[in-house]
Amino acid sequence: MKNLLLFPLFFFAACTAGSKDSASKTPDIMEQIKARQEFERRRQLALKEQQDQYFKNPLKPLLAEGQVFRGPASAKITIVEYTDFECPFCSRGAETMKVLRTNFGSKVRFTVKHLPLSFHRYAMIAAQYYEAIALQSKDKAGEFHDRVFEGQDALKTGGEKFLEKVTTDIGADLTQVKKDLNSKAVKTKIDADIAEANRFGFTGTPAFVVNGVPIKGAQPPQAFVDVIERHLSSN
Repeated sequence: MKNLLLFPLFFFAACTAGSKDSASKTPDIMEQIKARQEFERRRQLALKEQQDQYFKNPLKPLLAEGQVFRGPASAKITIVEYTDFECPFCSRGAETMKVLRTNFGSKVRFTVKHLPLSFHRYAMIAAQYYEAIALQSKDKAGEFHDRVFEGQDALKTGGEKFLEKVTTDIGADLTQVKKDLNSKAVKTKIDADIAEANRFGFTGTPAFVVNGVPIKGAQPPQAFVDVIERHLSSN
């Protein structure tokens, strides 16, 4: 967790780099900085202790047949991403997953599960499109995932018309997708994802499970790197 401590310390140092005279006139500012640093130190320690427990007793997401994976089955690390296609923080999370795919290659595989939030108008229908496309092609479902997050603003303004365009652009059969949107297979999959996320205590998005270790929120890549490298070093 050492690297995770560097950012908060650097942040506070950067905030005070040009205010030496002011700080000398008001010593309480330095006390506030020290208090913040101590708070962050304690937070990181608590996070590590929590993660230690999950390394011993990992969460166990259901990875059923038909689940869309990006990365080889032989990968030592599996990252499950609980996401909402309309959530801006999930868009950041998706970018982080791209970074990890580049950095770790065949050591890591990724899969998407759904946690559409009720106040996001198009989150559920986007999840339905993803799963309906996955029934045709897992590769196209992965491409749909990337394109929707890349065009998230267009999703918010264009709604289902945007989803239809993405579906057509990636070469999926839109007519069949429309038929499958409300199918039992799609509904069952999304309902199961939501139930699992709730069971794990995830109330917001994005959330991730890295070989059983949960990471909540759009954390920087280093938060994932630390967990991944710890797993790899123990294998």
